[in-house]
Amino acid sequence: MSVTLTPRTEAEIRRWIDTGRYADADAVIHKALEALEVQEQERFLKLRELVLAGHNSGPGEELTDELWEEIAREADEADCLGLPIRRDVQP
Repeated sequence: MSVTLTPRTEAEIRRWIDTGRYADADAVIHKALEALEVQEQERFLKLRELVLAGHNSGPGEELTDELWEEIAREADEADCLGLPIRRDVQP
């Protein structure tokens, strides 16, 4: 596989190698991928926790087109006001 890196990413990888912490670019990338896997697993567990909390909170509300539009409108308004978006609902 051949990968083209931006100069910034290449410099960051070089910095990790130059510190002596990693032997080569492959080791740096491997460690980064391990960290990404852990991050994704933690995100999945957090989402599962939130879904279970919602499920256990009592009877739900049907997600109609109207309710979905209201949720989207509220999110857009919050975004326009510069309010923070929770990390667990970001793409």
